[in-house]
Amino acid sequence: MDVLAYNREAWNRQVEKGNRWTLPVSPEEIAAARAGRWSIVLTPTIPVPREWFPENMQGVKILCLASGGGQQGPILAATGADITILDNSPRQLERDRFVAEREDLHLTTVEGDMADLHMFADDSFDLIFHPVSNVFAPEVLPVWREAYRVLRRGGSLLAGFDNPVIYIFDLDKADQGEFEVVHKLPYSDLSSLSEAKLQELMEQGLPLEFSHTLDEQIGGQLKAGFHLTGFYEDIDPSSPLSQYSPMFIATCARKP
Repeated sequence: MDVLAYNREAWNRQVEKGNRWTLPVSPEEIAAARAGRWSIVLTPTIPVPREWFPENMQGVKILCLASGGGQQGPILAATGADITILDNSPRQLERDRFVAEREDLHLTTVEGDMADLHMFADDSFDLIFHPVSNVFAPEVLPVWREAYRVLRRGGSLLAGFDNPVIYIFDLDKADQGEFEVVHKLPYSDLSSLSEAKLQELMEQGLPLEFSHTLDEQIGGQLKAGFHLTGFYEDIDPSSPLSQYSPMFIATCARKP
């Protein structure tokens, strides 16, 4: 099936449903960012360390990769950075344009695939901000390779992604505190679920998810040419799984 097209419509529906990652930031958050008081997340709870960003954000060319939703991009634009937001969902990008118009911010939105950045020339950006989103891509190495290509030398890739171990469980039962190991890794909604369960997921309009091994997530960045310079783990406070293991990972990697 056409995963890109399906997930585009699924995330458009998530906007309608008010998914937390589709809710635009407030005027107060933009005002604070303009005053130099700002933070954003790659994963659910932990703010990205300020030292992962340039000291002076004015004019820094940043690609917010698969990062639509009216949240991180507008905050970064309010710091004075030159922001381009690429996302697969036009409704998510509408959220960014809504904040930009409301707050008189300048940013550029581009609809596209995180694994295909052909519209950008080599060495186009100083920094890429890539929050948890490659879980919706069947393959992750193309994402890292394209990120490396469009970054300038000395630039940084800030990325968040799922801890793949969570996908060994029946996630519906895990949400209820029952941890049953049912899946082999790597996980794919398309091949790991029963036909009936996949049909139920699609009838609910949920995005399709794919786990990626740590070899693909971290080793893949290294294979693409990046040097890893920062790392932390995070939880999802709403999930019982977080009582037992971190559920998310964030990395900072530099293009030498």
